[in-house]
Amino acid sequence: MLTQVIYRVPVFGWMLKEAVQGSTTAKVLFVCNMLLIWLLAIISFGYPAIILPALTAVPLMFIGLIIITMG
Repeated sequence: MLTQVIYRVPVFGWMLKEAVQGSTTAKVLFVCNMLLIWLLAIISFGYPAIILPALTAVPLMFIGLIIITMG
């Protein structure tokens, strides 16, 4: 149900649906689009656009390490 709501977001939902259900080319193009969007954010906003994803990734990496060591 949540995926249906996300897929209804005008531009991003269509790209995400193609990345999940589409061909390999669609997956590669989705990753390229996300990198270009991030680059545009860096050009527009500067340092915060670089550091905020890194700060978000820290707890995710800790959780990943905990899951790996417990398994």
